[in-house]
Amino acid sequence: MRKSKRERQRLLQETIRENPFVTDEELAEKFSVSVQTIRLDRLELSIPELRERIKHVARQSFADKVRALPLEEVIGDIIDIEPDASAISIFDVKEEHVFRRTRIARGHHLFAQANSLAVAVIHDELALTAKATIRFVRQVKAGERVVAKAKVTGKTKSGRTVVDVNSYVGQELVFSGTFEMYRSNMEKKDGDSNEYRD
Repeated sequence: MRKSKRERQRLLQETIRENPFVTDEELAEKFSVSVQTIRLDRLELSIPELRERIKHVARQSFADKVRALPLEEVIGDIIDIEPDASAISIFDVKEEHVFRRTRIARGHHLFAQANSLAVAVIHDELALTAKATIRFVRQVKAGERVVAKAKVTGKTKSGRTVVDVNSYVGQELVFSGTFEMYRSNMEKKDGDSNEYRD
């Protein structure tokens, strides 16, 4: 049995409060209405779209966890982070991110998402990329969502933190990179300075 508009909107607010990452499509299916009806309900209730809800949750949840750069400087939206361990961000490829003729994403956007995530996962006031080894696995097109997953995997002999980042569209790997990160609190060894060296 269909619910009244008032009841549906009340349940919609409750559902989004419990899970701010729920999509309009999932809500439409849950309430047996069209996606357009969900969007109209959200507008009436002043509930922002998914992307804005993700940004809001990220600002609230991760502001104190990301120290190396302001959240707004991260390319993509961080949806999960454990400082000095792992992080996940999403990046929706739009028309302004692609070449007009081919509609293929410019590589620097994928690199920037991965690199800024590697910086963000470092729990320090200063984190800089000292070295990056990257590989573009497949082309990414306008309209695709790239999910980047960063994992701190260890340290180099010189004390740099190593972060591996793999980016996916769906389950398909599209980009991978290994980043050696300089951080301001690198432990100094006898007579060692914080200079870059191998």
